[in-house]
Amino acid sequence: MTASNPCTIGKQTTTASFGLTLRIGTWLAMFLFAGFGTACQAQYGGASNASMGTVSNGLPTYLQHAGIAQNLNRKLPLSATYVDSTGKPVTLGDYFGKRPVVLAEVYFSCGMLCPQVMHGAADALKQTGFKAGKDYEIVIASFDPEDTAQQAASEKQLFLSWLGDPADASGVHFLTGQQPSIDALSDATGFHYVRVPGPDGKMDQFAHSSVVMVATPDGRLSKYFSGIEYEPRDLRLAMVDASNHKIGTAADLFLLYCCNYNPSAGRYTVSILRVLALAACFTILVILGMIYLLTRKPTGRNLPPSSPSAA
Repeated sequence: MTASNPCTIGKQTTTASFGLTLRIGTWLAMFLFAGFGTACQAQYGGASNASMGTVSNGLPTYLQHAGIAQNLNRKLPLSATYVDSTGKPVTLGDYFGKRPVVLAEVYFSCGMLCPQVMHGAADALKQTGFKAGKDYEIVIASFDPEDTAQQAASEKQLFLSWLGDPADASGVHFLTGQQPSIDALSDATGFHYVRVPGPDGKMDQFAHSSVVMVATPDGRLSKYFSGIEYEPRDLRLAMVDASNHKIGTAADLFLLYCCNYNPSAGRYTVSILRVLALAACFTILVILGMIYLLTRKPTGRNLPPSSPSAA
């Protein structure tokens, strides 16, 4: 029998282990990418891919002007004057400067779409984990100059009941204003509406879009979310992004890195290139770690001397 050489055996073992390490690293990277991609798609894939503000064919001419034009990064008219729910004169800028602002334009005598927008916003905000008045501000501004502070107060109490925490009242602001301020805000946000006749034929109703916006503390439009139901995670990420990452957790920052805001869809979607980059970095770290472990010199062990075996 031929004598065994411990050095040769060690080299063969190291080579086999290195090959195994490469295979393990590759499979780990594939598993990480597949798992994270599936999770993000499940989280963000439920929203419609329809573009915001698209006017359907066949609508009456007057309804074609009731859409939304996204004015991202547009400065809001912070000097516009309003009246709050207590009857106090205020300016829009009173609610900016420290925290991101969730903004919606409605009218308080609306019996159909506006209550659904406000309820959807309250339900989503309640699930974000953030607190109004502490992490963000809510501004609901009426675009009907005939709305009153009494109506604003009533709608605010209803909104607070949907939020479920009376302590949020300090961060919730319902405003009414006159036409110049209304026009200044709607022009800045790209929110278009038209008067339409009600069931009684009176021109006391409005056709308009359903949208919730997020603005930065310095008053610039950051994100738009259309519809009457909003993803809590999308709203949370939008507020973290608008605050310049001053609120939120490390997990929020990780998701913001891996997901991009899609303006046409009004939601966050997975950034495949960034996920692939993270998977590649993870694979490299795993391989380098295994190479280090496999090439490290053994300590505290002495191999017995080889002795030829009798034939």
